[in-house]
Amino acid sequence: MQTYLVGGAVRDELLGLEVKDRDWVVVGATPDKMLDRGFKQVGADFPVFLHPGTREEYALARTERKQGHGYHGFSVYSAPDVTLEEDLKRRDLTINAMARSEQGQIIDPFHGRQDIDKRLLRHVSEAFSEDPLRILRTARFAARFQPLGFRVCEETMALMRRMVAYGEVDHLVAERVWQEFQRALHEQEPVAFFEVLRDCGALASLIPELTQEGRFEQAMAALRCSHGEQGSTEERVAALMSPVPKPDCERRMAALKAPNDCQNLACLVAEFIPAIRHPDATGTGLISAENLLSLLDAADLWRRPERFAALLKVLACALPKSDQPTLQLLEQSANCASGVEPRTLMAEGFKGKALGEAIRHERLRRIEQALSHSSN
Repeated sequence: MQTYLVGGAVRDELLGLEVKDRDWVVVGATPDKMLDRGFKQVGADFPVFLHPGTREEYALARTERKQGHGYHGFSVYSAPDVTLEEDLKRRDLTINAMARSEQGQIIDPFHGRQDIDKRLLRHVSEAFSEDPLRILRTARFAARFQPLGFRVCEETMALMRRMVAYGEVDHLVAERVWQEFQRALHEQEPVAFFEVLRDCGALASLIPELTQEGRFEQAMAALRCSHGEQGSTEERVAALMSPVPKPDCERRMAALKAPNDCQNLACLVAEFIPAIRHPDATGTGLISAENLLSLLDAADLWRRPERFAALLKVLACALPKSDQPTLQLLEQSANCASGVEPRTLMAEGFKGKALGEAIRHERLRRIEQALSHSSN
C-alpha cells in the first residue's frame, strides 16, 4: 500500500504557488484496508476516503472506461492491481498528471514538468476526448494560468475542435456547465476562458448569442471591466451577457440554469442598455425626468437598492463612454428620489392612493430639480 500526493497540489508546488487543497491516491489498497485504518468512505461512484486526522481526500487508484455520452458515461475500475501510472493516465492535462511519493520523488510519466516549463496546457492521452467537460476545465485552467504565460497547445486545441464537431458538448449537463462557468468567472483572467471556448467552437453551442458579429468583443470588454472592479458573480454574468437582447438573454440564462439572482440582474441589464442608449423616441437624445423615474421604478430601486447598485456597476462597464453622462443622471436621480420619506407625507395627511401619487410627484420633482442643476 503506497500513498502519493497527486494533481493540482504537485503542479502548484512546482509553480511556486500556494497549495490550497491536497488530494492523495492510494495504490495497492482495498476499501476494507482503508476502513481498518480509520478512514471514512465518502465516494459514491468510486472509493474515496477522508483521512481520520486531516480530513483530506484519499482515492484508491482507478481507471475509467467510456460507455456513453457526456460526463456520466463512464465505468470505473478500482482494485489493488491498478498502478499509479494507470491512474494518472486518466487525468485531463499533463500538468495535472504528476504525483509525489512519500519520499519526495516526483513521478511524471507524461512530461507534465516539461509542459510547465513550456507553459503549455496539453492533454494526457486521447482519453481526454471521452469527457466533454474537460474542454471547459482546460479553458478554466487557461483563465487561471494565462498571467503565468500558459496557453492551450495546438494538438489539444485541435482535439477539442474535433470533440465539438462530433457533438460531445451537446451532451453536457447544464448544472455542470454552470459550475465551470461560475468558477471561471473568478479566475485570474476570466476572458481567457471564453476565448478558448470560442477558438475551439464550444461557445457556439454553449452561448451562441455571443458569437454574433461584434457581441463577443463587447462582452469581453464588459467582463474585463467587471473583473477589474472585483464584481460579484451576478455582476460578472450580467457583464458577460450585456450585448445580448433581453428575450435572448432570458432564454440563455434559463438554459444554463443560472441562479435566480444571476438571471435577474443579467436580464435587467439587457433591458436597461437600450433604454439608456435611446432614451427618447423623439430623437432629441435627451432623457426626461419621467423617463428616469420610470427606469428607477423598473429597477425596483425602492425595495432593492443593493441590486440597483449592482446594476449601475455593470452598466458602467457595458455602456460606451458616450452614454456615461446619462448613466450618471440615472444615479443622481436615484440619490435624490430615494430621499422621499412616505412617513413625512403621511403626516401631512396623505393616505391610500393619494399617498402613492404624492410619493411619485415628490420623486419626480426632485429628479427635475437634479436635471435642472446638471444642465446649468
